[in-house]
Amino acid sequence: MSKPVFSPRHLATALIVIFLWGMNFVVIKIGLKGVPPFLLGALRFMLVAFPAILFLPRPKVPLKLLLAYALSISLGQFAFLFSAMAVGMPAGLASLVLQAQAFFTVGLSALVFGDQLRASNLLGMLIASIGLLLLGSASLANSASQVTVLGFALTLCAALSWASGNVINKKIGPTAVLSLVSWSALIPIVPFLLLSLVFEGAATITHSLTHLSLSSILTVVYLAVAATLIGYTLWGRLLSSLPTHMVAPLTLLVPVVGLSAAWILLGEALQPRQILGAAIVMGGLLVNVFGARLSEGVRRVLA
Repeated sequence: MSKPVFSPRHLATALIVIFLWGMNFVVIKIGLKGVPPFLLGALRFMLVAFPAILFLPRPKVPLKLLLAYALSISLGQFAFLFSAMAVGMPAGLASLVLQAQAFFTVGLSALVFGDQLRASNLLGMLIASIGLLLLGSASLANSASQVTVLGFALTLCAALSWASGNVINKKIGPTAVLSLVSWSALIPIVPFLLLSLVFEGAATITHSLTHLSLSSILTVVYLAVAATLIGYTLWGRLLSSLPTHMVAPLTLLVPVVGLSAAWILLGEALQPRQILGAAIVMGGLLVNVFGARLSEGVRRVLA
């Protein structure tokens, strides 16, 4: 049986997804200038669900798992992420800190499924934790930085929510990705609207909806169509045609695009200590993903 090959078509698909997801953070930052975070979440998932569910069959997933998936990876992740960016978390740093989901996923999988934690996982977590501490302290110490303790904490909560959704997705098993994403998008709409009503107020909702700018409309379209429907569909195709170990590491390039786009388009330049912290976090992620294979390769060479 021949081994799967990472073809030019796979590479092109992966680069499209990485670009769409990396630019996602800049788009969110722009969108939050005209629409408050919870209302933005509601609008995003309205457009994800409609009209897609009119043409796609309901995924064959138990209702409780569908609810859990939607409330974690959709409501939880984006309620926390949008709120973090609304209170000052820079787009570029958000794209990096959100990747802590990789470590949360490993830890939750160990708790839920009994997956064994390898030395590379623990080492990667330790390295990334040091990087996050350095990144956070450097950002908070910089008077010119917009980073707040609340913004940092909310982004980590978003990462934990994403990781929880990953674990639930593993419980769901193989299914039609586009149907799952579209139908699950129905669930967070009402909670987002209730959160918006409670925390943002009816007056703010009315003003935002009656004064939607072109940039706000394009933001919602990008988040729903490009980042969600197209992004997740292409990602699902990659996962279905290639082994997970060949596809999953590609998400490490998302913060590279996010940091670069935020610097170019939003002027979010990092200070030297922030760059060092970001590099250490990336190093931890690399150790977590590739550490076991590198260690095995070294043992084979020395054997």
